[in-house]
Amino acid sequence: MKKLGLLATLKAKSGKEDEVAQFIKGAIDLARQEDKTLTWYSFKIDDSTFGIFDTFENETGRDAHLNGDIAKALMENADRLLSEDPDIKKIDILSAK
Repeated sequence: MKKLGLLATLKAKSGKEDEVAQFIKGAIDLARQEDKTLTWYSFKIDDSTFGIFDTFENETGRDAHLNGDIAKALMENADRLLSEDPDIKKIDILSAK
């Protein structure tokens, strides 16, 4: 059951928008390897703002994801790709279909 989530928003540096889009689109392969990540989405909000939303059954799964390969790759590339630190929020899921 999806009980917990993460909502991350990413603001691309000017000229890095396509690279950020490709980066998060490509991260789906890493997300598929995480057995405790139930669902994983990447999306575009506007020309320079992107996001990632994922769900987990428990805190163990969410923590594993926060310490996993996607988070590491994001932080390694943040200075080069993003105009500000990623905004990552832990959320509780109230209902889902």
